[in-house]
Amino acid sequence: MPIEPALQRLLDHVPQMDWSLDPVSFRKQSAARLALLPVTTQLPKVADASIPGPGGRIPVRFYHPSTEPDLPVTVFCHGGGFVIGDLESHDALCRTTAEESGSIVVAVDYRLSPEHAFPAALEDGFAAYAWALEHAREWGGDPSRIALAGDSAGASLSAGVCLMARDRGLPQPVLQLLWYPATGLDDTPSRRRLAEAPMLGAQAMAFFARHHFGAISRADAVPYGAVSLADDLSGLAPAYVLVAGNDPLLDEGVAYARQLRAAGVPAQLDVQEDMVHGFLSFANLVPSCREAARPSLAALRAALRH
Repeated sequence: MPIEPALQRLLDHVPQMDWSLDPVSFRKQSAARLALLPVTTQLPKVADASIPGPGGRIPVRFYHPSTEPDLPVTVFCHGGGFVIGDLESHDALCRTTAEESGSIVVAVDYRLSPEHAFPAALEDGFAAYAWALEHAREWGGDPSRIALAGDSAGASLSAGVCLMARDRGLPQPVLQLLWYPATGLDDTPSRRRLAEAPMLGAQAMAFFARHHFGAISRADAVPYGAVSLADDLSGLAPAYVLVAGNDPLLDEGVAYARQLRAAGVPAQLDVQEDMVHGFLSFANLVPSCREAARPSLAALRAALRH
């Protein structure tokens, strides 16, 4: 499927990333490029803080869509292959999510690989979710209306946190919103067919495999680090799984939505055929990306109303 023309024009001007860099240098290169993007969604309140975590304090950022009390909450984990990404890299997406969903977005700056090996990021995500359940009212949130959301690696973390919450006896979120998640460890037809796809091609996949997955055995990763390989997916929160037609992760996202349904979990699958991996980050720059994001954000808003 061809990429939507306006998005393709933007991608034509995005500088190529140097995947030969070490993670620290790559993060610096990415941060310098992101600093050039404008902040287009203004919110009444955006505040940084930190919360207790299993490896020390976890930086978080609160995005308030209004000053009203008892707002619903979305705990958000960013993408970046578990190796890159932070509060700044996904600031625009968190602002859009808060505005469109009407929820306080709590962005989690979890620990990254390779400095902090699996399951550090997952445990940070779980700690942030557990903390939100207990402390939401202290910062204007409603603990009975909390969703989990994430993109790419962050979607994988959100799905893993749902599974971990079930197994550790915490309440399920009202929704797990999974934007183009990585759910497995194995090769798929879409990974092979779209090896040269923009934003997440074979070089990027190799980079993340080298610095994150390379240190994890299959036995260690299952079930929370590769949710599609879990034996039991029953009892999980309803899911909204969004995938892009020009994304190597397409097949595993589609398959995971079907696995959830087979386990009795309500799961809506949204296939945006002419989009690419990471397109939500361009929602404030490309109108077609914003339109493609809207159904999932509307589903989040609807789930948080109950």
